[in-house]
Amino acid sequence: MVNKFLYPNGGSETYMFKLGKYFSENGHEVEYFGMEHPDRCVENSANAYTENMDFHTASALRKIKMSFKTVYSKEAYNKMLLVLNSFSPEVVHLNNFNYQLTPTVIQAVRDWEKSSNNRVKIIYTAHDYQLICPNHAMFNNGKICEACSGGKFISCLKGKCIHSSALKSLFGAMEAYFWTNKGIYEQLDKIICCSEFMKSKLDEYPIFKNKTVTMHNFIESTSGVECEKEDYVLYFGRLSEEKGIDTILNCKDVKFKVAGTGEYEEKIKSADNIEYLGFKTGDELKELISKAKLTVYPSVWYENCPFSVMESIMYGTPVVGSKIGGIPELIDDGETGLLFEPNNTQDFKNAVLSILNNDETAMRMSKACFDKKFDTLEQYAEKLMNIYKQ
Repeated sequence: MVNKFLYPNGGSETYMFKLGKYFSENGHEVEYFGMEHPDRCVENSANAYTENMDFHTASALRKIKMSFKTVYSKEAYNKMLLVLNSFSPEVVHLNNFNYQLTPTVIQAVRDWEKSSNNRVKIIYTAHDYQLICPNHAMFNNGKICEACSGGKFISCLKGKCIHSSALKSLFGAMEAYFWTNKGIYEQLDKIICCSEFMKSKLDEYPIFKNKTVTMHNFIESTSGVECEKEDYVLYFGRLSEEKGIDTILNCKDVKFKVAGTGEYEEKIKSADNIEYLGFKTGDELKELISKAKLTVYPSVWYENCPFSVMESIMYGTPVVGSKIGGIPELIDDGETGLLFEPNNTQDFKNAVLSILNNDETAMRMSKACFDKKFDTLEQYAEKLMNIYKQ
């Protein structure tokens, strides 16, 4: 399992750790490769990890030096070879590796494969749009951006797409051009896409089209427990621009409960139509979701397979979600929730009120949510193992 972070940091790490643990518990040998870090919680037998690259705390000179390593990392190549020689894997499963590790890890696998006369399957789970968009989100300056489509990565620099920085965007464009022209991604055997939408975007590129397969994310529990609904609308998750928080703020005629953190926190706290609950997790969050009459997911970017939508449906709570990205693949419109046009406050309001003000509709949708099934970890891992073995 390859990922730049080897400690709990986000969705890709959760995905990797849960799959790795499952495979280990079912008789497979699993090792991990990525950056060294004080919180690293997994390991490899060669005890080989790359230097931690933290752009947030580094000096200006250090940042410039590290920027060159985001394009090509000899260290990652050499350390990866140490792990391969020690472990001799049959499968290398890549997750988030660009910039901190770089595609040199792919190069290392193929070079080792030739020198050792071992066949290695390279699987990549696309947690975002990194292969076709240097800023990985296809979202810039508050709107969808497809300027890099067709490999026009210079657009990343023109739009300062990476953290609004010309320097970071320059290196992002350089990295994309370098590895695309080198044909490194042709070395991938399969690309796991977490939505049909993501697959369709990657399939626009001939080098990916015959490698992609859609597998929606897994959930650990099969369902929630029925409980009495209360008259409130809930948003839970990151409080950021791409999540469509402005749509909630602009829907002033509806009262919302909001749980989460992010750059919109102060705006949320001062809004008259919002009760801010702070960050919630565990049983407290589960109860909030379960008792809500509905949840909302008003994203304005190309969402992949948001776990928040799956979690809400799993707990029997219908979702009003944007008709964008992979969201429509999770919500059965009119059954487990309603879809609305992103950034359309009136459309959003109409959808919310049609559930909030109609107990019969809310109860029918709640029942449909409990009937909806997503893959469990076990089911997902079995499908993944079949791909490993192909």
